[in-house]
Amino acid sequence: MEKYKAKWASGDLSCVSVFHKFVVIASSRDMARKVFNSPTYVKPCVVDAAHKLLRPNNWVFLDGKAHVDYRKGLNGLFTRQALESYLPGQEEVYDKYFTKFVEISQNENGGKPMPFMPQFRELMCAVSCRTFVGHYMSDAAVKKIADDYYNITAALELVNFPIILPFTKSWYGKKAADMVLDEFSQCAAKSKVRMAAGGDITCIMDGWVKQMQDSEKYRQKMAKGTAVDQSEKPTQVLRGFSDFEISMTLFTFLFASQDATSSASTWLFQLMADRPELLDKVREENLNVRNGDRDVRFSMDMLEKMTFTRAVVKETLRYRPPVIMVPYLVKKDFPVSDTFTAPKGSMIVPSVYPALHDPVAYPNPDSFDPDRWITGDAEKMTKNWLVFGTGPHYCLGQTYAQLNLMAMIGKASMHLDWKHQVTPLSEDIKVFATIFPQVSWSIKLKQQYRG
Repeated sequence: MEKYKAKWASGDLSCVSVFHKFVVIASSRDMARKVFNSPTYVKPCVVDAAHKLLRPNNWVFLDGKAHVDYRKGLNGLFTRQALESYLPGQEEVYDKYFTKFVEISQNENGGKPMPFMPQFRELMCAVSCRTFVGHYMSDAAVKKIADDYYNITAALELVNFPIILPFTKSWYGKKAADMVLDEFSQCAAKSKVRMAAGGDITCIMDGWVKQMQDSEKYRQKMAKGTAVDQSEKPTQVLRGFSDFEISMTLFTFLFASQDATSSASTWLFQLMADRPELLDKVREENLNVRNGDRDVRFSMDMLEKMTFTRAVVKETLRYRPPVIMVPYLVKKDFPVSDTFTAPKGSMIVPSVYPALHDPVAYPNPDSFDPDRWITGDAEKMTKNWLVFGTGPHYCLGQTYAQLNLMAMIGKASMHLDWKHQVTPLSEDIKVFATIFPQVSWSIKLKQQYRG
């Protein structure tokens, strides 16, 4: 991480060369925002292998009006009502995995500290898959995706050989991506059958398929000249999408969430363990919003009342932002500043970490202080809050992501006790697509005593 910090400190703009790419790094808040908000000149590109893994016709690579129109069709999947419909599936996963965590820690490992980052990766993969595709996917398939997703992450590192050759990182990543796309395609086919039969919406895929089917019914009525009340017109009239198109889109949701939420959950559990006074406040708040009953199930009303838990999550995302840089491809010569124009074909990478550690916006930025979001001015620093990007490609699921982390740590505080084995490197940062603690995060975890 120190190499990244040194690069950011060298100036608002700096450059490196990665294989055949000229890469410009935009370090300051204003430079980063300029890149995020310049769709005329740039578009997200991730790395060369991304087009091969996600597929070149994936919606995330669309540009201009095509991209805007596609996003509009997805907005309905992240409304308050939609997010509430996903909560039972998420809580079901947390119930299962928290019980599993206790079993692993207490019985299989004898209560001794052990690395838990792999467990968090599987947990967040399971939560994502249940939220995205419901019960159309088996637990075994979820486990395989969680295990193999590491290969996808490795294939998409910025410094990687640009051609897929057998037994390289890119090759293993492509095999894993093909497996995920196949699983999601099968889920899409099942969802179409179930939703056509009048099934309830239990996941994002159901909600999207229902919108498609409602749109098709509306189009058929209009084609027949049948009078249609305005209230029957879908909010967004969508075309039908093939199983594979649906799969590609859901894969991008997993791509956006898996490593980021794995990072955030790892840091969140560690930061709470190392600051028990803050965990106590999270416990107190979560017990209060449940009216003293630890077993009350999630609801949006409950989550929206968690002021301190929300502050803890936001401060975790500021203090240790999962994604520190976002690569963009320069479509045409881009006058980034008065003195520098990024050439067409180069890569420009806006960095979010410096903006989130700006001492003007966030006093004592290297201190973990959730109260800055309650009694301080952190909420007003919207230009610095680049955790989820900004501009036309900002993260669609940013509200979902924060609520999910709030639900996770809130429920954990009600049902689990955990201790972290602190080392001098505990809060130092390791960069692997996202950021993780420098050393394997070792905990001992048990069921919370319920007196």
